[in-house]
Amino acid sequence: MSLAYVILGFLQKQDMTGYDLKTSCFDKCIAHLWPADQAQIYKTLDKLFEQGWISCHVEIQRDRPNRKVYSLTEAGKTELGRWLQSSQPLPTVRDTLLVQLYFAAELPNEAIATLLEQQLAAHYEKISDYEAIKLSSVDNELATREQIIHQLLCELIIHREQVYIDWLKSAIATLTENIDN
Repeated sequence: MSLAYVILGFLQKQDMTGYDLKTSCFDKCIAHLWPADQAQIYKTLDKLFEQGWISCHVEIQRDRPNRKVYSLTEAGKTELGRWLQSSQPLPTVRDTLLVQLYFAAELPNEAIATLLEQQLAAHYEKISDYEAIKLSSVDNELATREQIIHQLLCELIIHREQVYIDWLKSAIATLTENIDN
């Protein structure tokens, strides 16, 4: 998936500046699914504009720099709709820890266990952050479809983190039981 579709999705909801996309959307809404920095966002906005999927108008401000406000075009709506309905390939997992472990046979078990314990602490912190995201319960009759979908995504992320935590605990136990190897 490209960053472009995330931006198109946010612009579908309302017109925004690049700064608004970064602070109100990426940082507050979707960072746990798809992080992006300011430079990536602006570069992608330029490409989307060139493709005709978004338009841009400048808002003149008196005491501040002018603002470029981006809007989704009909072509952008069509492209977003096409993408939303297309099947996506499974993601490629790029996990530095797993690559480290692949080559870690030369290290003593104690050193590997320490590395895993550090990762365990990081995953506990991550799962705590996700659990802190307060969304309407799926059982709540007043929840919107969007809130229900967001809740389901949050549950998947928490389950995925819990599986990783369980695996780390098991790996640490295996290595510490065999500390002399």
